[in-house]
Amino acid sequence: MSLNHTPSGERVHIGFFGRRNAGKSSVVNAVTGQELAVVSEVKGTTTDPVKKAMELLPLGPVVIVDTPGIDDEGALGELRVKKTRQILNQTDAAVLVIEAAQGMAEAEQELIGLFEEKEIPFVIALNKTDLLEKEETAKVQKDEKLQAYRERCIFVSARTGFQIEELKEKIAGLAAHGGPSRRLAGDLLQPGDFVVLVVPIDKAAPKGRLILPQQQAIRDILDADAAAVVVKDNELEEMLQQLGRKPAMMITDSQVFGKVSAVTPKEIPLTSFSILFARYKGSLRMAVAGAAAIEALQDGDKILISEGCTHHRQCGDIGSVKLPRWLKEYTGKSLRIELTSGTEFPEDLSGFKLVIHCGGCMLNEREMKYRQKCARNQGIPMTNYGIAIAYMKGILRRSVELFPEVLEELPGNGFSNTI
Repeated sequence: MSLNHTPSGERVHIGFFGRRNAGKSSVVNAVTGQELAVVSEVKGTTTDPVKKAMELLPLGPVVIVDTPGIDDEGALGELRVKKTRQILNQTDAAVLVIEAAQGMAEAEQELIGLFEEKEIPFVIALNKTDLLEKEETAKVQKDEKLQAYRERCIFVSARTGFQIEELKEKIAGLAAHGGPSRRLAGDLLQPGDFVVLVVPIDKAAPKGRLILPQQQAIRDILDADAAAVVVKDNELEEMLQQLGRKPAMMITDSQVFGKVSAVTPKEIPLTSFSILFARYKGSLRMAVAGAAAIEALQDGDKILISEGCTHHRQCGDIGSVKLPRWLKEYTGKSLRIELTSGTEFPEDLSGFKLVIHCGGCMLNEREMKYRQKCARNQGIPMTNYGIAIAYMKGILRRSVELFPEVLEELPGNGFSNTI
């Protein structure tokens, strides 16, 4: 996969934050070498977060995010500030832009507090240094509020390009560990293995292409020097009979979990794309434990079904149609289903009895873990599509046999609350 086509969820997310008119957008343009953001002397020119996927040397594929001023005013300003705070949940590395002559104020201190709370590595870019006299530069250097972050500070000028390359090096150092820290499936394979991927082609399937989790799984299998065999669910049984040897594993779309399990020999490890993503970008243990909450659902309970991306929902959509139907059939209860997508994930989950999330292929690891943390801190069980479906189909134990660290937490048919 070329760097130019690296999915957003696999890119390091770099956010630029600060007060209005500190020169955030100018610094973004200087760092990227592009007219990425609109620049104006008018305060509040950036009204919404602006994202751009690009290549940033020496780092590689990134998503650059220019945010509205943290000190924006009025009702609309509050909404913009809220959007800025949401961006923090996706940010792998932060650049706090301060107008050097203005120094650090309460707004910047509040941002630093959020960076530290969310464990986001950051650098402070003291911008517009070309406008400072020598005496003013010395004054800024002695600023007590900045002294505590002296090692993180760098004087720059977006207008003249002063120390922009050095700033890029600092950002690269911060973001070196951004992106998923684990393999999707390759670490489960040996060179020469082959894997069967079951991909249903129905009304919900995109015309002429595979969806992102399927593409990424194939690529990771190839990177492990293994082979991928892709087949539709209605051709699986015949294909298995024609194979000359046993596949190392089977990976299926969650929607056909039950059907695939029925025709796959027990000795062949079976899992799903969304279960692999639960391990890849979040906590598989938490997601497996969360499925147990399905047993306790009662009439009137509210369930959140959340997706990380926005897409046109069709008649057979898994999130809005199939999962709600399967939940009601399995529990026999009248449940209230709420759907969210994209950035709409609510911070307050107190009204829900269970959260069922998609695999999160369009989210970066930090965002997925943030969502799980929200649920954990509020005591709300959270699972994902593939795990919930496997549980309701009675095949959850089989679907996680590839992961001994999770399997050992499943004594008998029960669940451990310590997962």
